[in-house]
Amino acid sequence: MTRDLAVRQPLRLHADPTRVIAKLFVPGHPEPRSGRQVSDSVSHVLALDDQSVSDGVAELLDRFGHRHRELTTTFQRHADRIANRIPEGTDLTVERRVLLGAAFTHEYSVEAAALCNPSLVPAPDQAGARPGSLDLVMSTRGIGEGHRSSIGFRAASVDEQGQVSLEPAGSYAETGAVSSATLHADAFRGMARRIRDDVEATSWVLEALGDEFTPSQLDSRLAQLEEQDDTRPGVAETVRRLRALAARAYCVEFDPATRLDERVLHPVARAEVNGMEDARFVRFEDGDHAVYRATYTAYDGRDISQQLLETSDFCTFEMSPLQGPAASNKGLALFPRRIGGRFAALSRHDGTSNAVALTDDIRHWPTSSPLVGEPNLWSSIQVGNCGPPIETEAGWLVLTHGVGPMRTYSIGACLLDLDDPTRMIGELAEPLLSPAPDEQEGYVPNVVYSCGAVRHGPNLVIPYGIGDASIGFATASIDAVLAAMTGPSGTDRSRR
Repeated sequence: MTRDLAVRQPLRLHADPTRVIAKLFVPGHPEPRSGRQVSDSVSHVLALDDQSVSDGVAELLDRFGHRHRELTTTFQRHADRIANRIPEGTDLTVERRVLLGAAFTHEYSVEAAALCNPSLVPAPDQAGARPGSLDLVMSTRGIGEGHRSSIGFRAASVDEQGQVSLEPAGSYAETGAVSSATLHADAFRGMARRIRDDVEATSWVLEALGDEFTPSQLDSRLAQLEEQDDTRPGVAETVRRLRALAARAYCVEFDPATRLDERVLHPVARAEVNGMEDARFVRFEDGDHAVYRATYTAYDGRDISQQLLETSDFCTFEMSPLQGPAASNKGLALFPRRIGGRFAALSRHDGTSNAVALTDDIRHWPTSSPLVGEPNLWSSIQVGNCGPPIETEAGWLVLTHGVGPMRTYSIGACLLDLDDPTRMIGELAEPLLSPAPDEQEGYVPNVVYSCGAVRHGPNLVIPYGIGDASIGFATASIDAVLAAMTGPSGTDRSRR
């Protein structure tokens, strides 16, 4: 290990099983034991006398009211979701409607199993930052029942000495309001490029829609395509694929009055129903405009896909699908600005090694160039990135991860040329961070892993997951890390 470069801080953030969201609960779903389960449950609530209903609501609010903001509103919203099971003409009191909704609600602990894989970015508003300090937004991966992952947030800051502090978490955890998002034609063309039979039909659909369109406009055009089933081969499968891709685009909006740490991005699209994993956030500069972007892995229980998340305020989020061979696996990480007029990203499309991808369309990543480093034991099984590159005067500083014997995950670093990031100009021969003796245990043993560090003055501030069970923090002098690197041939960069 490259000793003394990274200094660990005593601060640790642990998974908190009391962070619960109130979700719709449908008995037996998605594999119902009986088609009448929901109807039988509705009938049971409707058959209760008024006193039992009042007592039931009072008990529920006493037990759970302090755990959720506006819980009765959530209950009534869930009652509306199963209203089609209520016999026509049934007159429901407000209390009975609340109880009915409660019968179809359950708590989900977003961190019940683990908390890990954080990333750090400067907060959008620095007006309240202390002199010499930088306010931060930290994203986290919370893992709950069924190993389902969601994206959470915490407010943090780092002072002049590189010491990180976290704001205490609020009382609630909640999901936002979901709505349709703008669809982008290039993402659909990217899918068609991969599946030859879709090219002509997809082109026909898109030629009438323009570069951006709404889900309803797409549905209308797909209905017209379905009418051509007798003259075009594979129409049904093309329509299915295009609708599945469109379903991956959506918006989530939170009430601005909620705290940052109360906001939870929980799976919405079918492609991510089993998890939104390892968000790599970056503050992306594009001229005078800045926006926060993240790539994350969507997992449906069988297949993975890459998603793009965009926000300007961490209150409203827009998700859209990423396409192309270079975005076909986990671990895409965006550079914080264009390079030579093009978007750039770190890619691990082959599942085992690092590469750099360049594109004119941020939602389609067609090719990538491999980054070739020196072989070593600590990353002999697999290498990847630990978040977006950080720009320095010497080059793009990239935190990497390596997997070695006993499936031990360590964090390393390499340096890429500023103008040609496909060229590696330096790397650490040994890890910057490996699991310390008190970091070996956890939900996944022998793992230290980050999804994004931040630069503050001369220091690199690294948040990292420990055994997928907690989050730690370390700092390192950027100059010291660069000086410890060797060039591609093994030469010491500090002597060049």
